[in-house]
Amino acid sequence: MDRAILQFDRLLRTIFAHGRSTRSIGEGLPDVTLPDAQRRHVAALMRVDHCGEVCAQALYQGQSLTAGDPALAAALQRAADEETDHLVWTGMRLKELGGRPSVLNPLWYAGAFAMGALAGRAGRAWNLAFVAETERQVEEHLSDHLERLPAADGKSRAILERMKADEIRHGRTATALGARQMPPVVRLAMKMASRVMTRTAYWI
Repeated sequence: MDRAILQFDRLLRTIFAHGRSTRSIGEGLPDVTLPDAQRRHVAALMRVDHCGEVCAQALYQGQSLTAGDPALAAALQRAADEETDHLVWTGMRLKELGGRPSVLNPLWYAGAFAMGALAGRAGRAWNLAFVAETERQVEEHLSDHLERLPAADGKSRAILERMKADEIRHGRTATALGARQMPPVVRLAMKMASRVMTRTAYWI
């Protein structure tokens, strides 16, 4: 019951209250006024990235809950805590751009939590494989968004570059801890699910 309450509290804080970042980002960079079309585009990209961080929280929570390995669960929880910074950064930048979070965030959270819980039940090596593959795909996604940002938007660029560095490190850590190689069919399914989320969150 205590764990269920903690998970519900985490859900509420993820979706409705982003908390505080333990690391600063973008300080000292000018907040350039973008043309309306560019501002809306960047806000939509940031909404997608924010939604991805909501999913990251859910994935790590689901994985740590069913990991069955206290040391691995603690490592996953530490990664989730670092991902909280990403959630805060993207949420703040989204607000600065006059955007709003995806209205489907509760749905994305529920789906990602279920996927994480299933990965945790599959055993340590496959749990870590899910982390490694997720972070690899997120790295590709952030690289794409960095290419699509206006050159003048240094603040958004600084956020995404810092996030990308963290995701690469999380993926390498999972591999070093013994992640298996995810089968191609599973990688494809994960990629398709991510594509549905990103394309939907850009607009909704």
